[in-house]
Amino acid sequence: MLGLKMATDPRWVNIAEKSIEEILIDHAFCEQKAATSGIALIVKFSEYPEIVDQVSPVVAEEWGHFRKVIKELKKRGFDLGKQRKDEYVNKLQTFIKKGGKREDQLVEQLLVCAMIEARSCERFRLLSLYVNDENLKEFYHEFMVSEAGHYRLFLDLAEKFANKNYVKLRWDAFLTFEAEMIQTLEYRGDRMH
Repeated sequence: MLGLKMATDPRWVNIAEKSIEEILIDHAFCEQKAATSGIALIVKFSEYPEIVDQVSPVVAEEWGHFRKVIKELKKRGFDLGKQRKDEYVNKLQTFIKKGGKREDQLVEQLLVCAMIEARSCERFRLLSLYVNDENLKEFYHEFMVSEAGHYRLFLDLAEKFANKNYVKLRWDAFLTFEAEMIQTLEYRGDRMH
């Protein structure tokens, strides 16, 4: 369904659960950044009612996710700690085409958002299937379902602002870039991406 060209090795879960505190902390910051990115999208492209109307609920949901992960951290006796750089997102943003019409810039931003949600969905799925902690299986299943919806929403929005064939071609290019990029990143069990 997601179309990712480079699947995460399911053994990533084994590495991740050895540092579950770090995964939860990174996850919390990913949710915070997703909410912030949604707000930035709304502010930057506020002249488009579809963006304001459809991204606002995503922002609220992402902030709710942040609060939910914070609650899980506290339940386990962990603190949020300091924010980390997200090398995955930073590298992904280098693939954004610069210039063009406002709609072109918007489509690029929507495709980046869709890609981040797709990869998050895939990782949450792995955690929901293979993590040993039964509570975390359910916890991550809920996030997986939500991220799948966000991924689809961002792709659908992109098709409202550009030709469907163009969006498909550009999305395929993002998928290829992301697959190649994943191979260059350090394989870490303490990061969601």
